[in-house]
Amino acid sequence: MSVLLEFSMFPTSDNCREGSSVSKQVAKIVDAIDKSGVAYQLTPMGTVVETNTMREALDIIELAYEQVSGCERVYSSLKFDIRKNSDDRLKTKIKSVESNLGREVQK
Repeated sequence: MSVLLEFSMFPTSDNCREGSSVSKQVAKIVDAIDKSGVAYQLTPMGTVVETNTMREALDIIELAYEQVSGCERVYSSLKFDIRKNSDDRLKTKIKSVESNLGREVQK
């Protein structure tokens, strides 16, 4: 099974931000995900992770929250794409679109 989880999580409270920037807090989350060994891709609007089970995906959310749990208020948005009998979809979904375009998408 492949569980793709796209999420964003960041503090909205002043005690954890520098002006309007939340990049330091987001970097803590991304660092924790990187150290977890889970396949992920950072995007400008969030992070996509791929796990083998829903439990693993939810564990990533908990891990992410632990990085900003000292903040007074935290915003998060989550989207799941769950598919049985499939894996490595972080790459294969993009390749599928590229093949339908007949070219590689610019990065």
